Amino acid sequence: MSGFESEGISKDARALLLYNSNAKSMGIAYVLWFFLGTLGGHRFYASKTGSAVTQLLLTILGWATVALGVGFLFLIVVGIWVLVDAFLIPGWIRSHNNMLAVQLGA
Repeated sequence: MSGFESEGISKDARALLLYNSNAKSMGIAYVLWFFLGTLGGHRFYASKTGSAVTQLLLTILGWATVALGVGFLFLIVVGIWVLVDAFLIPGWIRSHNNMLAVQLGA
């Protein structure tokens, strides 16, 4: 018997508690997208770390080279990428939460 069951918490209740504490929120993802989109905040939240770091580096590189005129190109690319992400966020969050439910249900 696990520690939770000895305390009177069933396996299903434990799974539900774990799901609720680890599920991602679409609202939070969109708030991060709105305020920290070019810095990859929403991608870090959605566990897409590699592409989040790439967005962050492109933004930093863009602002660092904006005086040379090249930076605007980087910033335009990141801007389009962030706009596309707005349509991808629901799928990421749904997929993460579905995978979590499957893992906890097994």
